[in-house]
Amino acid sequence: MKKFFKFVGFAAVIGMFYLGFTTYPKLDLISGFSAKSIASGHFIDHRSQGMIEKGDNDIDMIDLANNTIEDGGQFAVASVYGLKERKAIYRKGLGATLINDDFDVSKPYLIPKRSLPNNTIPFPYGNKEPKDTVFANIDYAKLNAAVANAFDTKGAVNKRTRSLLVIYKDKIIAEKYDTGFDKNSKILGWSMTKSVTATLFGVLEKQRKFDVDTPAPIPEWANDKRKIITTSDLLHMNSGLQWVENYSTICDATKMLFQAEDMTLSQLDKPVEHKPNTRWNYSSGTTNLLSGILRKQFKTHQEYLDFWYTDLIDKIGMNSMVIETDMAGNYIGSSYGWATTRDWAKFGLLYLHEGNWNGEQIFNEGWAKYTVTPTNTSDGRYGGHFWLNAGGYFPDVPRDMYYCSGFQGQMVAIIPSLDLVVVRMGLKENPEFDFNGILKGIIESVKK
Repeated sequence: MKKFFKFVGFAAVIGMFYLGFTTYPKLDLISGFSAKSIASGHFIDHRSQGMIEKGDNDIDMIDLANNTIEDGGQFAVASVYGLKERKAIYRKGLGATLINDDFDVSKPYLIPKRSLPNNTIPFPYGNKEPKDTVFANIDYAKLNAAVANAFDTKGAVNKRTRSLLVIYKDKIIAEKYDTGFDKNSKILGWSMTKSVTATLFGVLEKQRKFDVDTPAPIPEWANDKRKIITTSDLLHMNSGLQWVENYSTICDATKMLFQAEDMTLSQLDKPVEHKPNTRWNYSSGTTNLLSGILRKQFKTHQEYLDFWYTDLIDKIGMNSMVIETDMAGNYIGSSYGWATTRDWAKFGLLYLHEGNWNGEQIFNEGWAKYTVTPTNTSDGRYGGHFWLNAGGYFPDVPRDMYYCSGFQGQMVAIIPSLDLVVVRMGLKENPEFDFNGILKGIIESVKK
């Protein structure tokens, strides 16, 4: 019996050592995610700590974090059982930034120039409430049933949709929000932000200031194999550069988002694993590398900060949007764009109209076509920083649909053949959330 207890004790010690060895390195990521999430949700969208913990932070292991908000200092801190404390600070215009111990919080910083919302013109070209429009070819009973089906019934937490908005011929035909959210709620788009970042290259192309088909303007690549990688290769996620994106473990992507000071450098030094245009590999590091390329197009950091808003975001009235920055002051174009559901819809409408916004061409029509050109080896699933349905991933949805997609099921779907834009924001993604079924129901409500 003594031998048995000794064995059990030994096994317990080994188990504790194993748990510590495998879990302790993740604590930095857990507390980092939690602090950043708490700070962003509270200071950008004015959510309570409890609401954020119950919703955004209700993720395996992330829910281990203990969080504190300091409204006076405008920051949040998180730790796991008192270990690996992380801090995220909020700065108006820049959102929340996860910082390290070396970050100087007293250092002056630049903020982007913003435009005031136009409240005199109805949505979508302004922010005034739109007039109710009834279309004879819409089966509203079927439409409303499809929209309702996207939300949980009382007490359930299976679908976890926060908002759903359907626009047909520039008019809102359905709009629904979960408890605690409304048309003014700013919601994190996660990787939908990638599509916004990529669009800025279309804007520069329209302004004749950039050519995506030439080698990426990165001096560090000039004398090695990477010198042939074009910006277009980066936009199509097929540069051939090494990158691992697996959020269930410590990897390139998690180290970038929760530890890097300058995220634009995270993929800069990665070696080539494959010849460009021969291996599609989804990479948030690539998008932040593109943010760094954008920075180099401007003489000053202020010009870089302003450009995202003056030439795209505020230009199309996405005045609620905030793109958050890293410690170096660069936009985290891969992941951290916040906006209301209606403003995310405006971005979809810009693409539905091939870059034309109320008579002004923001990017060339050809850019929209470039965006939906499938990336080599992606099986018709990916284009120029947009996801595609060209390969029939959603079998009951038109093949011409393309969409922005973000962690936990954020989606801006553009369906040109039906003149539709559908926005869904939530906490469950495919296949747990039945995007195909919900989109099918919406589409079937539109009589051709």
